[in-house]
Amino acid sequence: MKIAQLLVGAILISVAAESAWAQGYPSRPIRLIVPFAPGGGTDMMARVTAQQMYEVLGLSVVVDNRAGGGGKIGAEVAVRAAPDGYTLLLIPGSYAANAALYKLQYDPVMDIQPIILLGEAPFLVTLHPAVPIKSVQELIAYNKANPGKLNYATPGTGSGNHLVTELFILMSGSKMTHVPYKGSGPALNDLLAGQVQLFFGTSSTVPHVRSGRLRAIAVSTAKRIASFPDIPTVGETVPGYEAVGWWGLCGPKGVPSDIVRLWNREVNRILQTEDMKKRLEADSIEPVGGPPELLLNALKRDIEQWKKVVKEAKITVTGS
Repeated sequence: MKIAQLLVGAILISVAAESAWAQGYPSRPIRLIVPFAPGGGTDMMARVTAQQMYEVLGLSVVVDNRAGGGGKIGAEVAVRAAPDGYTLLLIPGSYAANAALYKLQYDPVMDIQPIILLGEAPFLVTLHPAVPIKSVQELIAYNKANPGKLNYATPGTGSGNHLVTELFILMSGSKMTHVPYKGSGPALNDLLAGQVQLFFGTSSTVPHVRSGRLRAIAVSTAKRIASFPDIPTVGETVPGYEAVGWWGLCGPKGVPSDIVRLWNREVNRILQTEDMKKRLEADSIEPVGGPPELLLNALKRDIEQWKKVVKEAKITVTGS
């Protein structure tokens, strides 16, 4: 009986999703808002997803970059849009941090409709090769012996990179000097030039680690990652440390359930294609997928985590 009920439920979901297409959705291009400037990891994820939707389904998805305010400006545009399935939002994990950093004009959980958790990636603890530190243990020892001497770069105060670094500082008892930049590009450029020494980076650092221009001494995830199996986790030295970068697709609250199921089903399918897997793997991103609840759970988890970090590290941002 239970198996029969599950089968009937699956059929009903499939029929409901198909009915959205049958009713003429979509009849025009979908706008996918990216709350950051072109060129970053979130923009990359949006463009890869949009391209795959077109190649696999012939669905036209237009990426709309709305940068500013640490991502809150673009997010507000999206949550205020009509919930008709024609405006979607691609959010990174730093979307959760904004709840701790700003007095938002929207509720980051209640004002969105989660659709799917696209992928997860570690933060790589990277150093300029000239820095004589080759492990997390050596990094902590150096920081304690030379408090504040090591400069760490971030794309800006309150960014995801900043918060995961501050989490490390709090949990390891380290002391380093924060050098905020206006974006990952400038921060990475100065790291490569040796102007700063350390950067907790995501996909943008991967090519430079592979080429040897940067040294990666750890990953932020709870487990080692397949693309760099020899690089230990921070948690192997600092028990309990874990931070995950992620990207999710959502819409404004009220998107019809059949459209949510349609998007969830088709993006799940795309995430399992070999082409998509290869594209994400090149940047050490692991496709996730699953039901919308996985994205919701990741969002709630990170909001609570970053609220604690912001409070303990006494982080403030302009315009908060």
